[in-house]
Amino acid sequence: MAVYNLTTVTQFILIGLSDLPEVRYPLFVAFVMIYQITLLGNGVILLAILTERKLQTPMYYLLTNLSLLDIFCPSATVPKMLKNLLAEDHRISYVGCALQLYFLVALAGTEVFLLAVMAYDRYVAICFPLRYSLIITKVRCVQLLFGTWAAGFLNSFVHTMSTFSLSFCKSNRVNQYYCDIPPVVALSCSSTYVAEMLVLVVGGIFGVGAFLITLISYIYIVSTILKIRSAEGKRKAFSTCASHLLVVFLFYGTTIFTYIRPTSSQHSPGRDRLISMLYAVVTPMLNPIIYSLRNTEVKGALRKVLHLRICSQKG
Repeated sequence: MAVYNLTTVTQFILIGLSDLPEVRYPLFVAFVMIYQITLLGNGVILLAILTERKLQTPMYYLLTNLSLLDIFCPSATVPKMLKNLLAEDHRISYVGCALQLYFLVALAGTEVFLLAVMAYDRYVAICFPLRYSLIITKVRCVQLLFGTWAAGFLNSFVHTMSTFSLSFCKSNRVNQYYCDIPPVVALSCSSTYVAEMLVLVVGGIFGVGAFLITLISYIYIVSTILKIRSAEGKRKAFSTCASHLLVVFLFYGTTIFTYIRPTSSQHSPGRDRLISMLYAVVTPMLNPIIYSLRNTEVKGALRKVLHLRICSQKG
């Protein structure tokens, strides 16, 4: 069902997992459950932070934004993916594809920048504990958050405009279950040099810059923790950044696995896309679990929220 047109393509077809029809119903059930757990887990984290006065600090404002991203990011792709798993019609309009790509890249980019800001926050908390409240004020926190969201959406705007300024007059079959830059650019019948260079240069500068901030922050954090003499002091210092460190490893690990790993010759393209999809939707589900299990204050707030809800239902 490819479109070959000398003028333009008005819609795309997300082939996704169409070459694995035997697993579409189990996948539908699995991803409905994962998506619901993601919404519930991150929603409960948001509720706990908003209702517990003790958690209304810069560190937890950053965590609030991470939970929002973990709700928004899968919401940009999962509902359409679930529809396509059940329906025979896998079409998406030209505008719909552009919007999906824009929000997906914007939210993913914002998360990269947010993880760097969270690493800097933990660096100040551990390396300069006495000056933390002077450096990371609520005003400074809001400024950093505004910068992360603005940078993420501005970066995505540049890439989306570059991608959809291309001419599409070949196949309209997107080799993925959502609209992403590489599979959409691959359909262009005009020169893709500018679009590809923007991804390498702009994306590289922002992505590598954010990664280096995160890496350097943790080098200083680990160095500071190792200088603490008491084992209890080391444990307390490490516990303040353990959750974020796990999230960083999970995010960058799955990103590298999805986009940088070589395509296996032993698997079909459908299975490769399935692996990428599993990692893309599972990560937002795991983040609230990591924070709720590793963070004592969050666990206490969650218990209080659940207790209040149970009491209100009994009343």
